[in-house]
Order: sequence, then C-alpha cells, then structure tokens
Amino acid sequence: MATKFSTNLKKILYKSSSKGNYSEFNNVLSSDIEKMVKNHNLSNNIEFYDTTLRDGNQAVGINFSVEDKLKIARRLSDFGIDLIEGGWPSEANSSEIEFFRNLKVEKLDVPISAIGATRKPNSRTEKDQNLIDLLSVNTDYTTIVGKSWKLHVEKVLETTEKENLRMITESIEHLRDKGRKVIYDAEHFFDGYKEDKEYALKTLEKAAESGAKTVVLCDTRGNSLPSEVFEVTRNVKDRIKESIGIHTHNDKGLALANSLFATMAGANHFQGTVNGIGERCGNANLIEFVANLELSLGYKTELDLTKLTRLSDYVFEIANLNRNNYMPFVGRYAFAHKAGLHGHAVLKFPKAYESIDPSLVGNARMISISSQAGLANIVSRAKEFGFQLDRSDQKAKSLLWKIKEMEAKGYNFENANATLHLLYATNLGDDLNYFDLVNWRAFVTGESGNVRAECSVKLMVNQETLITAGEGNGPVNAFDLALKKALQVYYPELTKVRLIGYRVREIDVEKGTAAAVRVFIEFEAEGIRWSTVGVSPNVLKASEEALVDGYVYFLYRRGSKKKNIQSS
Repeated sequence: MATKFSTNLKKILYKSSSKGNYSEFNNVLSSDIEKMVKNHNLSNNIEFYDTTLRDGNQAVGINFSVEDKLKIARRLSDFGIDLIEGGWPSEANSSEIEFFRNLKVEKLDVPISAIGATRKPNSRTEKDQNLIDLLSVNTDYTTIVGKSWKLHVEKVLETTEKENLRMITESIEHLRDKGRKVIYDAEHFFDGYKEDKEYALKTLEKAAESGAKTVVLCDTRGNSLPSEVFEVTRNVKDRIKESIGIHTHNDKGLALANSLFATMAGANHFQGTVNGIGERCGNANLIEFVANLELSLGYKTELDLTKLTRLSDYVFEIANLNRNNYMPFVGRYAFAHKAGLHGHAVLKFPKAYESIDPSLVGNARMISISSQAGLANIVSRAKEFGFQLDRSDQKAKSLLWKIKEMEAKGYNFENANATLHLLYATNLGDDLNYFDLVNWRAFVTGESGNVRAECSVKLMVNQETLITAGEGNGPVNAFDLALKKALQVYYPELTKVRLIGYRVREIDVEKGTAAAVRVFIEFEAEGIRWSTVGVSPNVLKASEEALVDGYVYFLYRRGSKKKNIQSS
C-alpha cells in the first residue's frame, strides 16, 4: 500500500503539472491517506519515552536546574510514562551527573535512560570518555546516538562508512556487556535513507545485531513528510525485527503528524517532549500525541489523560514559559467559544462544536465574553460566576451591550476573568464598596543613572481616611506598594496577595505617545490566580484600574467583610 501511494503521487503530480488540474491529485491523496488510517498497523504495546529533560532542555530560553528536572521527573512518573531520558552526562557538565545522582534517591516508579554518542572514530570503547560518563551514572537504560546519513559520517565525523558501522557495533556491545539495556537513536535516519537507502538500513541492522532493544528512526531536521515517514517505517519493519521507534522534530510543523504516521506504520516506541519544547522549532508534542493516539485512533494508552492539562501547565511553569492558551486539548482556549452562535449551540449540544469532552483531558469548556458574544454567552458566564440570569432578563441584555461598549474602547475580558466577574457583580447588584481611593500622587526622580519613584495614597473607609506612602522602581510599583500598605490596615488578609504579572499593550499605535494602552495584571494568593484589565490613554490610570480591581476581587471572592473603622 505504501509503495502504491508513492507511485500514485508521482503519476498524478505529473498529470497535474501538465494539465493544471489538481482535483485528481487531491482525490488520490485523500484516498490513500484514508486507507493508511483505516488499515493502520498500530502495535499492541506502544512505549512512551519522554525526552523533555534533555531535548526539551535544548530549546532556546530554557535552562532547567537540577531541582527543575527532578520536579518534572516526579510528574512524569506520576503520569505513568514508560521511560524518562534524564540527560547527557558529561565530565564537562557536573549538573547532569548531579541530577542522575539525586535521581537515585527519588526511587521513581519509572526506568531512566542516559543518552550519549557512539565512541569517537578510531578509538577504543573502554577509553572513550563519553561511554565512561554514560556508564558512571548507572541507569537502567542507555540511549546511544549514531549516524545513519553519509553526509554526517563523511563531513561531520570525518570518517569512513565502515568505521561508522564499527563505532555503532562496538559502542552498543560495550554497553550491553556492562549490563545496560540499549536504545539506538539513528540520527538523521530519514535524510540518510533518501540519499542511500541501503547504508541507512545497514546502520540499523548493525545496531540490532549488537543487541539494541529498540532502534529509533530520527527525523532530526524535521525534513520529512508524513507519507514518506509512513512508507519508510513500513520498509524498515520488513528488514528489522526488533522494536522500531520514532523521534521527530517540528521544523516544518509536521512532528506530530510524522509520529502518528510512523506509529500507524508499525513503530511501537515514541519519543517526544511535554508541550513539544525542544531544539529549534521543537519536538513532537507528547501531550498531543498521546491524546490523538487514544481519542483519534482508539489506542488504549493506559495513561491517565485527565492529567494532561495539569502536566502541560506544570512544565510551562517550571520552564518559565508563557502557557500556550491555543494548544490543542490542553490550552485554556482549546474549548473556548467566543461567537454568540457557537456559544448558543454548544450549550445545547456540545458535539456541535467540540470534538471531545474537555474533561477527558482535564480541561474545561469556556464560554468567552467579547464583542462577538451573544446572550447565550452572557447567561452561561453568569452561571459560572454564581448568578442566576435568563436570556429574557433585561439585565442580561444590558450586560451584553456594556461589554460590547467596553471592548470597543479597548478592553479585552478573555484574559481578565476577575475584571469580568466584578463587572457582573456590579451590574447584578452586589456591593463592592470595600474602600474609596480618594487620590494618589507619584514623584519620579533620576539620579546617577538610577530611577526611583515615591507615591502617597489617600484612602477612605466609612468616612475614615488613611494616608500612606511607598517607594518603588517606578510609579506603578510605588503606587502598588503604597495602596497595599493602606489596605492591609483594614484588610490584613491582603498580605497573601502577590502580583506576578504586568503587561502593557498599545491599542491605537498610530497615535504614538498619545495612544491608549491596555494593562493586564495577574495576581496570586492561596493557590488561586486571577487577572484584571485597565484601559486609558494614561498608563498610570490604566494600571490603577487594574490594580484596584485585583485587590477588590480578592476581597470579594473570599467573602471578606467590609470594615467599620473607629476614629483613633
């Protein structure tokens, strides 16, 4: 079937190029891919191998500490992953050695693999420093990387084809003799296969003959198409009887598709990273692969998919990366419905706009409120906030128009759930008058290259006034410190609140320095996070609005009682 697919493509491409008609090409392409999916050769026992701690750590902007890696390893173990690649131990990188040493104390319920390269050309295995380092960490598995593309053999390693085969054979045999289970990663395999099929396959055969438990086909440059990966994997299955793995990169946005097609062609070992983080454009996304395998192809992974969203969020947090709210399955907006038509339909019949139940992957539906919202969205969010509201209620219509009016001015409530909640509460009759901000003043000074700001705040609660001052690295920081100092006199619970994010974005860029700005502020307390938004041509006014909303929301959400202040 795979060979026919390739032949048909060539024929139709030729006809299409000469006649300018692509309909026949599309029909054949769709037909053959449909056959692949329907007649897939999924293994009964697919092994899930996570390389977040090594390949993920190679992404620009990510630098996991030893403790970071231990935290992620614990989560992966709890998730039920089959194998964790811990890193590349090296005498030049003591932190990797330290990680493996600390990992022994953890006693995680999952095998660990260290990764390294085959011995150097024309050297002895017992003297090769890389192999010595691999053996020093005493892991259950060792993943060994070898070359399968002649370009790398000749131009990078600067050796011969025969010596490269000896390097593969002797390195694996040496590790096997020392009691290691070996996984062989055939680097640049698909590129090598396209250039010299027989030599690329020969490297796999040498690895298998030497005792490798699994041989992994690596699309190291992310340069292959799903059809190619399917066909090549099928051909490898005919030559190699050992377990076949797949390791793909996302340089052309095809890492996930290529991994799935390899699996449908019979690969039974998958390598990927949580959230797809990794070198250049990243690796195959473990989250999306597992979810598609089970929810699209019907394979029972025996993994707890309800932990996928939390696992994704956790790794984003540890990696100090912004969460990808648009990621399939686990993104905050993966099941968000913004258009009024969509919101109305999905509340009646979820299948109308959702391919799966969000709870299957630990996520939740979101009915977004925006300028495109309808009454169904308004009523649905009211229920989430604990309000009873009917579509025929005039308050629902008033809220809808109020939100549309504010969004026209530049407000965006999709990332400011707390401000939206307060808007509902105010318009539906809740009393949010915890305090009155009478005024505030900020003074900014620059001296010897340093800029500091001082701020005084005048606050009133039940006709009693309090003036406090704060000093910060800028006027917003100083205002925040002074405001919080004053509020804590009345509401000491606010000491728990921490500001963890502050973002400013221009709305009317063409107006230059007179442009209106949108300020988002994120808060955290008692294990809960919330966000607020403020909009104004004055960045300080927008910041004031978002800061005040943030503290009011905390008091409102936890049910703090308004204080009766006695005169001193």
